[in-house]
Amino acid sequence: MALLGIDLGGTKLAVAVFDEKGSLLYLEKIPLKDAAGQHVGTLITDQIVKLLSRDNSISSVGISVPGIYREKTGTVWAPNIRGWDDYPLLQEVKNVCKEIPVTIDSDRACYILGESWRGNAKACSHAIFLAVGTGIGAGIMIDGNILRGSNHIAGAIGWMALSKPFREEYKNCGCFEHYASGEGIANSMKKIMRDNKDYSGELSAKAIDEITSHDVFVAFENHDWAAKKVIETAIQCWGMAIANLVSLFNPEKIILGGGVFGPAIKLIPAIKEEAAKWAQPISITQVSIEPSALGNDAGVFGAGFLALKNNIR
Repeated sequence: MALLGIDLGGTKLAVAVFDEKGSLLYLEKIPLKDAAGQHVGTLITDQIVKLLSRDNSISSVGISVPGIYREKTGTVWAPNIRGWDDYPLLQEVKNVCKEIPVTIDSDRACYILGESWRGNAKACSHAIFLAVGTGIGAGIMIDGNILRGSNHIAGAIGWMALSKPFREEYKNCGCFEHYASGEGIANSMKKIMRDNKDYSGELSAKAIDEITSHDVFVAFENHDWAAKKVIETAIQCWGMAIANLVSLFNPEKIILGGGVFGPAIKLIPAIKEEAAKWAQPISITQVSIEPSALGNDAGVFGAGFLALKNNIR
């Protein structure tokens, strides 16, 4: 029997087929190209129909979505996809899957499920996946179960308060995300450049509106003073957030993933040093802080694991 895993992101759709041991049999990534609303839903169902017609051994489907999956209604709130404030994804997928079981969950949950199945959280009962990309979220596993909260919003730690006083710009994305997400890093660099008209550093020749977090990491490596300031702030925020997670949940491992980890992997020693300043002193010595083993595929592996759990029930 084969398992179909689908990972919907803000910019791409990943579809994969696994065997029941978690071996990857097929993987394809399709850019969304600014698709929104019904077009994204149709893209998902079209891929399912295509793969089901190719492989009649597919016995289960799991789907990872960015944002909040409302289990009671089968709908999705995905802030990075226009028109997905309450999108009826489960019903649309069931219409094409017929009798094949379908499970949907948040990308946060799928990241840690993927790592516990085939990555760096194998054999862990208490582990956290800190995903840092365009935004920031955390998949939290306690006693082998995903922590979801009363309305499946647990892990939205982009809103973790790490600085005072409150500033209006924290309202839409949260304090942590404002400083330490991929978008936050890029925006912090843009602000410094706008506020310092005489800036003549590494990125001075680049149009401000085109600057990405990748550009900031390159400038940081080349000792640009502004990029250094931005990344050092991010390191402090990542360290403080990890310290809070360690103190609250006493995990065995914290896995760092998402597009920013990537270039930020080499900063893990500095992040650990920062975390140690703030965390519960015994717990921080017992936790392992590691990069993701699955990289950008953690979500689709987690979706595959959702499909596997359908078969086990």
